[in-house]
Amino acid sequence: MSRFIYLISPNKISPKFYKDLEDVLSTRKVKYFQLRLKKYSVSEIVKIGKKIKYITKKHKVKLIINDSPLIAKKINADGCHLGQSDKPIEKARRILKKNKILGVTCHGSKELILNALIKKPNYIALGSFFKSKLKPKAKKVKKNLVGWCKQKTKLPIVAIGGINGRNYKSLIKLGVNYLAISSFIWNNPRLKPKKAIKQFN
Repeated sequence: MSRFIYLISPNKISPKFYKDLEDVLSTRKVKYFQLRLKKYSVSEIVKIGKKIKYITKKHKVKLIINDSPLIAKKINADGCHLGQSDKPIEKARRILKKNKILGVTCHGSKELILNALIKKPNYIALGSFFKSKLKPKAKKVKKNLVGWCKQKTKLPIVAIGGINGRNYKSLIKLGVNYLAISSFIWNNPRLKPKKAIKQFN
């Protein structure tokens, strides 16, 4: 089974989270796990990240830290995800070793995609494709952008924004490589995390 899910952490890490993460990663659908904590201190993120690293490594999942190459370095994570307001790729490369993964958010902009490609990231993230609980104000992306992007680069494309067990197949048909999912797994009123991830085939 190919691993096609780019799983993003919940906003808050509860004591129960680590067991849920074990269950979800045991399904072998997840390629990347991104730790995205906006309201925690650096020391808290490092502490949580080291616990998560033990779990992701066991399940052969790449651990990506959101926003901060410095935190990624402290945790010895597999890479870092950069938004448009974060450090530029070339600075992040200098902080992290050459073999580390760097991904960049390009929203729905052709200009941002072309600028990112010059700097040689390892993947690019596009979105929001659907209405997203994580980023309710995010602009929606035209779906034909995926085809345009695939003509410009062979880099993997990560689709972001409001992806759930009902709408994800339309993105796979467009040719995206990975689906970034968060709320549907961690904040699902109907399904526990392991059952929620099993909706994706």
